[in-house]
Formats: sequence, structure tokens, C-alpha cells
Amino acid sequence: MLKEYKTIREVVGPLMLVEGVEGVKYDELVEIEQDNGERRNGKVLEINGDKALVQLFEGSSGLKISTAKARFLGKSIELAVSEDMLGRVFDGMGRPRDNGSPIIPDKRININGQPINPVARDYPDEFIQTGISAIDGLNTLVRGQKLPVFSASGLPHAELAAQIARQAKVLNSDSKFAVVFAAVGITFEEADYFISDFRKTGAIDRTVLFMNLANDPAIERIATPRMALTAAEYLAFECDMHVLVIITDITNYCEALREVSAARKEVPGRRGYPGYLYTDLATIYERAGRIRGKKGSITQIPILTMPEDDKTHPIPDLTGYITEGQIILSRELYKKGVTPPIDVLPSLSRLKDKGIGKGKTRKDHADTMNQLFSAYARGKEAKELSAILGEAALTEVDRKFALFAEEFENQYVSQGFQKNRSIEETLNLGWSLLKLLPRNELKRIRDEYLEEFYDKK
Repeated sequence: MLKEYKTIREVVGPLMLVEGVEGVKYDELVEIEQDNGERRNGKVLEINGDKALVQLFEGSSGLKISTAKARFLGKSIELAVSEDMLGRVFDGMGRPRDNGSPIIPDKRININGQPINPVARDYPDEFIQTGISAIDGLNTLVRGQKLPVFSASGLPHAELAAQIARQAKVLNSDSKFAVVFAAVGITFEEADYFISDFRKTGAIDRTVLFMNLANDPAIERIATPRMALTAAEYLAFECDMHVLVIITDITNYCEALREVSAARKEVPGRRGYPGYLYTDLATIYERAGRIRGKKGSITQIPILTMPEDDKTHPIPDLTGYITEGQIILSRELYKKGVTPPIDVLPSLSRLKDKGIGKGKTRKDHADTMNQLFSAYARGKEAKELSAILGEAALTEVDRKFALFAEEFENQYVSQGFQKNRSIEETLNLGWSLLKLLPRNELKRIRDEYLEEFYDKK
């Protein structure tokens, strides 16, 4: 029999203090019942002697503490999991949001997960095709990797997220592929866009959606990514699926963390965020990976909007330390009409060399990738020079590099949000653009590949 306490002493914002408690644990679920039968939920944030600090999920407005009772449930937040989750839409706490029936669970799993033993981790080395040339060709995503997208307010990261969720697949594999999509603190319009896009394209059949809206409580925002990752771990390591987890927007998650930290009167760190922000983000990002002896895997694409377009802001800065690279969206390219506006030069995938080459993509991939980076960087320098000194100041070769940079942005990077290019198409497009340059300038490609692909008419 669960013990009830009528010793609620204080409520401040989403926090509530219960006195005289016994045997209560950190992170334990709490049910608060009012005398009219209304129930609210919360979890234990802190224990100090016989006092428990409880965080309310639904907020405290209208709560009458003089007559309310607190009941400690003896367990943490759990998610009911089953393969039937595919094709369903849930809210940030794992309750069905699509008017469908509740899931009949195979099991219930604590959403805080178990850390993967570093010794049991397998190295990510299999190519995932997103159908987007700027990622597949130049900043390749590898199965088991965590590769964030750094965006800014007003840029089309939602469209990019939907495109990756629709198109992503593991090549040369008969394993099942699933997408777990977590939307954190988004508007109703954005949620509607994702759900209708997935339904229209049929991608929803292999997708589990967790939708936390901007008007939902902050504490729910903190649970949503963990709900999604718990579902992903079940599908990957118990149902042998390759799972791609897309979380948007991590910035909203960190704002919720800051809000709760301020309510607890914790000493703030950089820009008011809690000092444990790095550790907290690591508990999310480090749940990606592959495990030896397991067929499934979790690949993660967290999306975050950089406040004031500042990549030194604590959220992108700490994310960059934990993850294996970043895809950066550019406001300048977006103004030029390039979609998706991926700025390939500052973008980086630290594992790209492990997922490309013979037997994975194509033997010429590494060489062409290096040459495209080099030629685009030189072409941008030539364009900047011509803007200052005039085009007449450029050599004939520089003019060709400037033209290459222009065509590279318009043809290779800009492909729209509906086009799904195979890796063959991406590599062939790269070669057709390199043919704009003199053969003797392609110093990063082996002669055998130049003979096979450049000289081919």
C-alpha cells in the first residue's frame, strides 16, 4: 500500500515541498490528488532529510495544498514499448496523441536508460544515405554516429529534418530501418507540418513521433528526448533495427533545463544555464552508437538553433565537444535561394572517412570529396577577390574556380527538399562539376581515377 502524505508545505512555480517523508528516492514519481479527485503528476528532484522537493509536470496553478495529498509511487518515469509504436504519434510523456488506442506494451523501460559500456561499443563504419549531396558526398553520416545540425532562427531546419527522416536508409543491408522523431517545444504549426509530411509520403509507417508543443510544461520538455531514445534503444537492441533519432530543437530543451534550474535557485553557469549542462547533454548524445553482438544501432541527428547565430553560445559549443562533427546551415546561402542551405566548409563529419570508399560507397569518393572541398574554398576566395579588385584582376584559372564555386552551390548543394539523390548520382554530379576545372588543377585525385572518371566522355 502506497503511503499518502498531507504535509505539502510550499509551492513555488513548478516546484513543491513535501515534509515528513520516509524511504523516498531521487527521480521517483509522485501523484498529487486534490479533494475534488483531480490528479497531477510530478517527480522527486531532491531529498534532504525528511523533506522531498517535487517537480510538477502539469504546473501548480489552481493547486490547493491545504487539502491535497502526495503519493510516492516507488518508480521512475517509464515508457511502455512495443513494435506497434511504429506509425504512431505520442506526446512528450509517451501518451498517444493521434486518437489511437494505448500501446499494449512488451515491457516498460525507465526513460533514463543504461549507459553503454565503452568496451562493448562497436566502431561506427557503415554509410547511411540521406539523399542529400552536401551530407552524403562531403560530410557523410555513419551508422552509430551523432551528427548535429547547427541552424539559426528562420532557417529551414524543419524541412531538412523531415527530408532526412523521409529519405535516410542504410545501403546494402536487409535490416529494418526505423526513425524516431522527437519534437521538443515546437509550435502547433510545426508539429502539424511534420505529421502531415510523414503521412503524405508514407514515411510514418517506419516512424515513431514524440511531439512536445511550446505550450506544454517545461518539465515535459526535459523528458521528451529521453522518451524518444528509450523507444530507439528498444527498437535497436531488442528488435534488431537500424534506428535514426532526430531531435529538434535541443535549444528548447536547454531553455527548459535553465528554467527548472532557476526555480531550484541553483548557482547559474555560462549565460544562466546550469553548470551541469555539459553532463546533461552528454546523457542524451551518448545514447547513440552500436553494441558488439547486437545487429541494431542508434544514429543521432540533434538539431539546434544557435541563439543570435552564435556558434560559441554554450549550447552549440558544448554539443560540438560531445558529438562527432556538425552540419552548419548558412543564412547567407539561404538568402541566395540555396536549399538546403548547408555551408559545407565549416561543416564536419569526424567519421566520414570510416563510412566511404570501395564496398561502402565508391572507390573514388574520398579523393573527389577532398578535391571538391579544396576547389570550393579556392573558388570562394576568387569570388571575394573579384568583389574587391574587379573580375579583371583574376587570372583565367581563378575565373574558372569562381565559376566552379557558383555552380557548386547552385547544382550540388542546392537540390531542394524533395529530391532524393543516390550516392552514385552525388558522385557523378561532383565529377561533372570538376570538369569545369583544368585537369592539372585536380591535384587531390589519383591519376587512375582521373583517367576513369574525368577523361570519360
